[in-house]
Amino acid sequence: MSNLKRSDLKPGNRVMIVRKQDQQNGNLTEGIVKKILTKSKEHPHGIKVMLENGAVGRVEKFCH
Repeated sequence: MSNLKRSDLKPGNRVMIVRKQDQQNGNLTEGIVKKILTKSKEHPHGIKVMLENGAVGRVEKFCH
């Protein structure tokens, strides 16, 4: 899992997330962060975000 901190993210970042239903198969979803849902500074499974398209998942990595 990702070791990103909440402070590394902000709305507008392009990221790859893993949605809950994709945790078993590892499929990633690309999108732009609309909202950061995790309240703590860090989370062992990754920071949870909502993308602009409504998808919710934990950030795996940034896209460039």
